Amino acid sequence: MTTAITDSLKVIMPVEETLPFLTTEYLGLGGFIRSREEDFLVEELPLYQPGGVGTHSYALVEKRRIGTFEAMARIANALSVPRTRIGFAGLKDAHAVARQWISIEHMPAEKLLNLKIPDLQILQVHKHSNKIKLGHLAGNRFVIYLRKTKIPVQQGFRLTEDILSILDSRGVPNYFGPQRFGNRKDNHLLGGALLKNRGEDFMDRFLGTPITLDSARVMKARSLYERGEYLKAYKAWPYEFADHRRALRAMIKSQGNKQKALKTISKSLKNFYISAYQSHIFNQVVAARMPDIDTILMGDIAYKHLNGACFRVTDPELDQQRCDNFEISPTGPILGTRMTNLTGPAGEIENKILEQLHLQDTDLHRMRAYHARSGRRPVRFKPRNMQVSTGHDELGTYIRLCFELDAGCYATSLIREITKTDLS
Repeated sequence: MTTAITDSLKVIMPVEETLPFLTTEYLGLGGFIRSREEDFLVEELPLYQPGGVGTHSYALVEKRRIGTFEAMARIANALSVPRTRIGFAGLKDAHAVARQWISIEHMPAEKLLNLKIPDLQILQVHKHSNKIKLGHLAGNRFVIYLRKTKIPVQQGFRLTEDILSILDSRGVPNYFGPQRFGNRKDNHLLGGALLKNRGEDFMDRFLGTPITLDSARVMKARSLYERGEYLKAYKAWPYEFADHRRALRAMIKSQGNKQKALKTISKSLKNFYISAYQSHIFNQVVAARMPDIDTILMGDIAYKHLNGACFRVTDPELDQQRCDNFEISPTGPILGTRMTNLTGPAGEIENKILEQLHLQDTDLHRMRAYHARSGRRPVRFKPRNMQVSTGHDELGTYIRLCFELDAGCYATSLIREITKTDLS
């Protein structure tokens, strides 16, 4: 039943390739960062504090072992409300202890505090006047334990300090982390299918194409879809996969019409897949500029870290001093109609990658239909309040890292520079 995603969508698209490191002159520690959920703690730094009055309930949620979309689905199901009523500021890692704020209008605080949901806990509730929307956060605070390193902990501690010093000075490659591409590592392929208006390709990958990374229940559901047994596939999908079940219900009613099924999938999920496609292309541009992510080139669009404004570089020698002071940084593309193209030597690097995508104006305008944001993103970021220490507990010795990152920056991009391994 499955139609393979066309070769044109696979051009420069594999996520398995290791992205280049910045600190290649330093040995990697190896090791593990998720020996248990408590070894990876992420907590949102809100853009503003709830005011205490209003029709919206702001709840601080702590979740374990589940992603943000699944967490929102569980909360919506427990409250018997549409998932769209729940606002949230950002996506948090599934393999972690993650604390994030959500908002629900006209929902009593007592009802939220009394929720009993597996792997979820409501820690506190406050009132505010507006809904939380994507991007309404200042950043994230991380506490991460690195264990079972391949070199002794004290040597690893000193090495980590040296690497962090370089990252503090030059910046961290601003790669989108592997969680952006999902457990199956194919979110960008789903986004590419949407972008190219290949609805059947999208549905076959969305509902079928079982792989070993799938859970047993999901693999069964995908295999039933591949055999054309849509009713059995519908019953096999776990309840929290609401979009998958809704799409299959449409296929059952329409006798296998995949285009009709595509229309039932939420706009927010489609937007997420388009964003994954954009993220993958951005990662490739960052990789192409490594290790010179702190070098300004003629034709660059530079990013001002103070206010997020961008400008075209016409005097790279003058602007390099500002870059050295971390006032500005080069940028990479977030594809779309509002993205400004680079020129000169900077453009020679980036445009070579973009040309291989063979995108048409209609594809870029289709991004707008999915409400995908576009523009420029800095190719590096500066971590804040970094601390490193060592210790010992019931699991053995560890290196403990604490730091804060701006919204949209990934902790795994920093940690991988220390371990020299790809982390998920």
